[in-house]
Amino acid sequence: MLAAVVALGAGLAAVSVSAALYKWTDANGRVIYSDQPPMGNVKVETINGPPPPANPNAVQELAAKEAELKKAKQTRTEDEAKANKARVDGNQLRENCDRARGQMYTLGNSDQVVIYSTNAKGERVAMDDAARARERQRLDTWVRENCKS
Repeated sequence: MLAAVVALGAGLAAVSVSAALYKWTDANGRVIYSDQPPMGNVKVETINGPPPPANPNAVQELAAKEAELKKAKQTRTEDEAKANKARVDGNQLRENCDRARGQMYTLGNSDQVVIYSTNAKGERVAMDDAARARERQRLDTWVRENCKS
C-alpha cells in the first residue's frame, strides 16, 4: 500500500511539472495546441490548469487514515461479538429461568408424584416434604435474583 502511495505521489509530481495546455487559432485558421502560450495579442483558451501542488504529508495522512479504518473495523467486530455473546447469554438465562420455574411448579404442585434427587454418593433419594420445601425455596431465591419477570 505504501508503494502505491509513493507511486501516486511521484505521478502527481510529474504532472505538476507540466504546465497548462493552451489552445488558439492562428492567422491561417488552424487550431493550435501548445504547452506554451502564443506570442502577441491572440485569444487563448486554457484547456487545463496546472494541478494543485502535491501534499507532502500524503503518505502520513494515508497511513493514519488506514490505521483509523482498521481500528474502526476492529471495534465493529468486537461490538458485534459482544452483542452476539449478550444475546446468547440472554437466551441461556431465559431458558434457565423457565427451567427453574418449571421445577418450582413441580415441587409445589405435585404432592402425589415422587421426586428424586441425587445425594453426595450419586444415589437417587426420594425427596420428602421438607426437602421439597427447601429446594423450592432455593429455586425461588435464584429466580428472584436472576430472572426479571
